[in-house]
Amino acid sequence: MRLAIETMDLTKKFREIVAVNKLNLQVENGETFGILGPNGAGKTTTVRLLNCILRPTEGTAKVGGFDILKEPDNVKRITGLLPESPGLYEKLTAKEFLEFMGDLYDVPHNNLYNSIDEILELFELKNRENDLLEGFSKGMKQKVLLASTLITDPKIIFLDEPIAALDPASARMVKDMLKLLVSEAKKTFFVCTHMLGFAEEMCERIAVIDQGTIKTVGTLEEILKETKTKSLEKAYLKIIGKEAVEKDLLEWRA
Repeated sequence: MRLAIETMDLTKKFREIVAVNKLNLQVENGETFGILGPNGAGKTTTVRLLNCILRPTEGTAKVGGFDILKEPDNVKRITGLLPESPGLYEKLTAKEFLEFMGDLYDVPHNNLYNSIDEILELFELKNRENDLLEGFSKGMKQKVLLASTLITDPKIIFLDEPIAALDPASARMVKDMLKLLVSEAKKTFFVCTHMLGFAEEMCERIAVIDQGTIKTVGTLEEILKETKTKSLEKAYLKIIGKEAVEKDLLEWRA
């Protein structure tokens, strides 16, 4: 089976700061893979590298079989990205926003409108398709943004902290939507988060990252066995260290 994502000593430096340090990961097709770490650990930089937004300082990666250095246009054609702080045009309706995103990515109109109807149905947004986004809750706005990542029918979807800014009720709504999407869409998901509960609930395998370096990769059971602990929280503390996670304590259980 061809890998969905493979990184080879992927490295990004910003002058003296090493944001991503010799990253070596393999993500299988159809897998929901999580990269878990504290704020500033290198998660967002990794996503930007894999989506050809940033150019690596050293090393490379293949996304969907395409090299991020040699074939960036091909990479962009097969990926969908929901960044941590996405832009949303609140004076548009939900349907208009999806149409705008389709036009932005040159989706042929004969395919676009059928796709939008299917996506609105999947995300249970048909009854609000003509409502302005400014009247949506944070959770509903995030659903629309998540829906927009499907406009180009990407093979690989990147989600950067998809529930970090949401209240518990909105976070649950988005998590339930993601679970439905994972089961229905049959795509590869690469999820960045600093929330332990979210990673444990959503991801088949997890990579723990700190200061740009991968500390461990595996299923929850494999990580617990490796660290000789009985919960992801205890394993994470053991891997990262207590001081590095104190600022995230209140958000772990979101």
